[in-house]
Amino acid sequence: MNREFYEKLCGCMEQERVKVQEPMAKHTTFRLGGTADYYVMPKSEEEIRALISLCRREEVPYYIVGNGSNLLVSDAGYRGVIIAIGREMAVIEVHGCTIRAQAGALMSQIASAALEHKLAGFEFASGIPGTIGGAAVMNAGAYGGEMKDVIEKVTVLDQDGRSLVLSGEELEFGYRTSRIMKQGYIVVAVCLRLQKGAREDIAAKMEDFKRRRTTKQPLEYPSAGSTFKRPEGYFAGKLIQDTGLRGFAVGGAQVSEKHSGFVINKGGATAEDVNRLMQEVSDRVYKKFGVRLEPEVRRLGDFGPKKD
Repeated sequence: MNREFYEKLCGCMEQERVKVQEPMAKHTTFRLGGTADYYVMPKSEEEIRALISLCRREEVPYYIVGNGSNLLVSDAGYRGVIIAIGREMAVIEVHGCTIRAQAGALMSQIASAALEHKLAGFEFASGIPGTIGGAAVMNAGAYGGEMKDVIEKVTVLDQDGRSLVLSGEELEFGYRTSRIMKQGYIVVAVCLRLQKGAREDIAAKMEDFKRRRTTKQPLEYPSAGSTFKRPEGYFAGKLIQDTGLRGFAVGGAQVSEKHSGFVINKGGATAEDVNRLMQEVSDRVYKKFGVRLEPEVRRLGDFGPKKD
C-alpha cells in the first residue's frame, strides 16, 4: 500500500469509508473477482469531486461502481481506486409525481417508494438488481420498459468534476447505452417523472413481474443478470439455446439450464471461467447463426488473451 496516497484518500472522507486490498467478490453479484487496491464509499457530490481530483492529480486509475450487478472483475483485481456509490448516497425524495433519488439508491427501494406514494410507471424496474445510477448509465430495462421512459433529468459530474444537469433528451438514450456512458460522466442523482395510479394495480404488476422472474430466471445462483445484449431481430437466450449450449460450463461458470441468457456462478467459478465461457458462447453462436453476441456485462481488470 502507498501510505501517502492512502492518507490523501482519508483526507477526502472518514477513514472507515476507505478500504485497502478489498475483495471485489464481496461487492459484485457474480460473487467473484480479485482485490481492489482501494475501495472508497463517498457520501456526497463534493467527496466524489475530491476523489476524482485526487486520482487525476496522482495519476491513479479509478472506476465507478454501484451495486456491482453488471460487472465482471478479473481474478487479478483492480490496480486503482474503486469509487462505490451505494448506501452512503441513497436518499429518495418524492414530490408529487416526481421521485428524486441519489445515485446509490437501489431500484427496489425506489419501486417501494413509488408503490407507497401510488406512483405508476416504474413497475418494470422493481426487480432490476442495481442502483439507479447504474441503471441510468446503461438505460436498463425489463418487461418492455426502459429507464428512458421515466427519467426526467440526471445530475452528473463530468471528468473535470463539473456538475451538469441533463434532460432526458440530452441523455441520448439507446439500447443499453446513453450519453453518460459515452462521455464517462458520473451520475450523482436521478429525477423520475411517474404518473398517479391505483396502489393495488401497481402492486399487482410488480408481483406479476416478480413471479415471472422467479420462475424463469436462475435467481438462486450468483450472476450478473442478462449476460449478453439482445441482437437486433433475435433473443440472445434463444440463440444460445438453439446452439445447444444450455448447461454448457467452463470450470465453475455455466450457461443456466433455467434461462440460457444467463451465465451463472455454479460454485467456485473464477472470473476467467466466466470470461472464457462468454467468449466460447459468442464464438459458437456466431459460427452457427452468423450473429455476434456482445456482452452486456462490463469487464474490469486484466483478463487472459482472447483465443482465436
